[in-house]
Amino acid sequence: MSSDIPSPRFSAADHACMARALRLAARGLCTTTPNPRVGCVIVRDGQVVGEGWHQRAGEAHAELHALNQAGVLARGAVAYVTLEPCSHHGRTPPCADALVAAGVERVVVAVEDPDPRVVGGGLARLRTAGISVETGLLADAARETNVGFFARMTRGMPWVRVKIAASLDGKTALNNGASQWITGSDARRDAHRLRARSCAILTGSGTVLADDPQLTVRAVETERQPLRVVLDSRLRMAPQAKILAGGNTLVATSSEEAEKINALRQAGAEVVVLPAEDGRPSLRALLKELGRREINEVTVEAGARLNGALLAAGLVDELVVYCAPVVLGDSARGMFALPELTEMAGKQSLRILDHRQVGDDFRWVARPLR
Repeated sequence: MSSDIPSPRFSAADHACMARALRLAARGLCTTTPNPRVGCVIVRDGQVVGEGWHQRAGEAHAELHALNQAGVLARGAVAYVTLEPCSHHGRTPPCADALVAAGVERVVVAVEDPDPRVVGGGLARLRTAGISVETGLLADAARETNVGFFARMTRGMPWVRVKIAASLDGKTALNNGASQWITGSDARRDAHRLRARSCAILTGSGTVLADDPQLTVRAVETERQPLRVVLDSRLRMAPQAKILAGGNTLVATSSEEAEKINALRQAGAEVVVLPAEDGRPSLRALLKELGRREINEVTVEAGARLNGALLAAGLVDELVVYCAPVVLGDSARGMFALPELTEMAGKQSLRILDHRQVGDDFRWVARPLR
């Protein structure tokens, strides 16, 4: 993170402009991957003269959209940017250079870019050009907008969000595996929004065998479909599984059975063989592989075994639990398959970030306390 101390001189107008930039950044929630979501607002003499957001990888960044809109009015203006302007040549030229060329007088940045190609370089370039630079305004909100990007850049693995639909007594399916539908249509539509913002959806072969899901975004409009990832230790999944339809599916396994691997590849899947750990492909190795593929956010839609394994390994960043006002009974299946606790000191504590009603159900967003 930036070593700069947020200035106490940020005004109400500064806060309002950065908040507007963050709302603009959120417009790219489902489209910018693998790039971060960024918004920019340019203000001159108290009036907004340009604004923009990054829409898709390979296209103009937020600053360029805002500068193009502002035109000559950018000279002597203030630019509010939710993430440090880039200073390297990627798919597009450096935004820091564009701000310098436009003649802006002051740049307010929410948070420093964790990308090793940038980290501090954009700020330094602006300061070298004589531009006043201040950082730290609404930094936490800016990081939240890009939790996956920050996770991938700082630890080489994506942000892991486990989504669960459960009954009031914490059950996710009947003992015979039936699970459709515990929650109502509003909750299911909301869950599709999680899919739409995700770079990948992760499930286990047990879920594929039991439910034969597609794991595509259907209930909401989307420009792209996330990568579908199946953890299949012994390659039990049939080549006819719906999740393989249309390609865009990665099967992670620790099996080297050539015949099964070839069958899945002929069905359109990509198969990656990972080192085994506890009888399954290494979960950390899988997440490292997804990070290498520029996957920022992963939503897990799986059963209790995979959910429990991820939680026990400390690989879960966030839980999104849709709780329906129904009771399934003690014999139904739970959320997490974990070893029995013998003392309360072993409990997993969570921090609740949000809770709200969605249709007839309730949605809880929580994060494990490390």
